[in-house]
Amino acid sequence: MTKRRCQTMVVFTTALLMAVGVACSTTTSPILDTFNPKTFTEMSYLLLNRKPELAVFADQGPFTFQAHKNLDIRISLKERINADLFLAEHAEKAPLVIFVHGNGSFKEAHSYQAMHVASWGMHSLVVQLPNYGRWMQNGKSLERLVSLIFRWPDLVGERIDTNRLLLVGHSFGGSAVCTAVAAGAPVRGVILLDPAVVNKEIARNLQQVNVPVMVLGADEKVFASRKRDLFFKNIRGQVAELSIKGATHEDAQYPSEFSLKFFGFDPFTSEDLQQQFVNAIALSAFSLSATGKLDYAWAAYEAEIKSCRLLKPRRK
Repeated sequence: MTKRRCQTMVVFTTALLMAVGVACSTTTSPILDTFNPKTFTEMSYLLLNRKPELAVFADQGPFTFQAHKNLDIRISLKERINADLFLAEHAEKAPLVIFVHGNGSFKEAHSYQAMHVASWGMHSLVVQLPNYGRWMQNGKSLERLVSLIFRWPDLVGERIDTNRLLLVGHSFGGSAVCTAVAAGAPVRGVILLDPAVVNKEIARNLQQVNVPVMVLGADEKVFASRKRDLFFKNIRGQVAELSIKGATHEDAQYPSEFSLKFFGFDPFTSEDLQQQFVNAIALSAFSLSATGKLDYAWAAYEAEIKSCRLLKPRRK
C-alpha cells in the first residue's frame, strides 16, 4: 500500500459535529440556491430534470438534519443493535440509507458519509455490529433490522419511506449486506464500498441479490480487496462497478478506521479521495431512491470516466 500525505484534522471537525447532536446547518450546492427545495420530492424533480452531474453532490445538500447518537435498537428478545441516526429535516417521508462498517471497524467510520447523505434529504442510519468473525451472522442481524424497520418505521422515525430503504456496506460489511438481501431484507437497492468476500458461502448468496447494486471500489493497483470481482460476477440483477483512481480500501471510510484508533492520524488515506467516495455514495443513493435504478448515477459518472478519475467502468 503506498503512503500518502497525512490527512488534515477534518476528523476532529466530524467528531465535533457528531458530538453536538442538534440540527446541523449545511452549505448549499450553487445549483440548488435558487430553487431552495422544501422536500425530497421537490429536490428530486429538480435534479431529475437537469443533466446528471457527480459534481453537484460534492457540496452538502439543501437540508439540515438532526443527529441522534447511540440509539439502542432491539431486533429480537436477545439482540440489540447500537446505531447513530441522522434525520433530514423536511416535512415528508423520505428514504432511509443504512450504513454497515467493515472488519475491525466502527460505525463512526461512516459518520461523515451518513451526514452528507442526510443533507441531501435522505435519512441515514449507521449501525455498529460485532466487527470480527461474525459476518454471516451480521448479515442475518441486518435482515432482521431492515425487516423490523419496514414493518414498524416509527422505530427510528415517523418520516421513513419504507419502500425506499437502501443498504451500504464497506469491505466485509458488503458481504453482510448481500447476505441480508439474499435472506429477504426488503430494500430498494445496495451500495457496496470496496466490498470483500468473507467466505465461499457469499458467492451463493450473491446469486440471490435481486435489487440494483452499485459497487464503488478502490484502485486495484493500490489495493485489491478480497475477491471483489465475485460481486459483479455473481449478482444476477442490475449491477454497476467503478474504481476511484488512486484510492485505497480505507478511503471508502470517512474518517478511516485507522484515524479513529490513532487520534485522526492516517498516512494511508487522502481527504480528497475520501470525499470522492462521499460524493459517489450520495449520488448513487439519490439515483436508487428517486428512480429505483442506476441509470441517473451512471450518466452522472460519465465525465469522471472520460477523465479517467473513475476506472474500469462496467455494468450489466
